[in-house]
Amino acid sequence: PMSTQQHTKPSLTLKRRIKASPEKIFAAWTEPQKMMMWFGPENVETKEVDADVRVGGRFRVKMLENTGDWHEVSGVYKEIVENAKLVFSWAWITTPERESQVTVTLKPDGEQTILTLQHEQLFDETSRDGHIHGWTGSLDKLEALFA
Repeated sequence: PMSTQQHTKPSLTLKRRIKASPEKIFAAWTEPQKMMMWFGPENVETKEVDADVRVGGRFRVKMLENTGDWHEVSGVYKEIVENAKLVFSWAWITTPERESQVTVTLKPDGEQTILTLQHEQLFDETSRDGHIHGWTGSLDKLEALFA
């Protein structure tokens, strides 16, 4: 069992029920002006977003932490199902060789939407824990946008 576990990279799954339609949430994930309003945890302000939302298109997000540190993440869209699903690669500018993958699915639930975020192929447990923190804070802000 030990040997097989070393080949399995850490992943995380977060679920939220958000008070908005899949269309509105999809827009929040794909329109730069809207992404800037929630992307990044509470101690981070998103300053710049480029998003070429098509398969093979790239996105790039620049964030300023309250410590004065800049962070930049980018990736390529792998799969897009309008108002339902986004799959994209994910790599920080400081560690471009560490590429992981994010899948966001949106399922309507009455007047609300169930958002599932899965982040796979993370480098190690420390990276996973950092991304759990980042995504949890980001999704809190996304939820608050529609509260």
